[in-house]
Amino acid sequence: MVPRLQRQEPEPMSYADATAFAASLATTLMVSIVVFQAGDGTHAACPAAEFDGEDDMVKLELDPWE
Repeated sequence: MVPRLQRQEPEPMSYADATAFAASLATTLMVSIVVFQAGDGTHAACPAAEFDGEDDMVKLELDPWE
């Protein structure tokens, strides 16, 4: 029988990590990416077309075409 690994909580993403991840996504997918700050203070990145949060949550928008 194979032992189960304990589930680990992901590390919160810092602004620097989210910005680096967003730059990589923007150049790979060739779409605009937003870096936003969630209510708990953590940062994340997603395609701008998929972001449905408040505008004041957005800290950075990266457009690969500019």
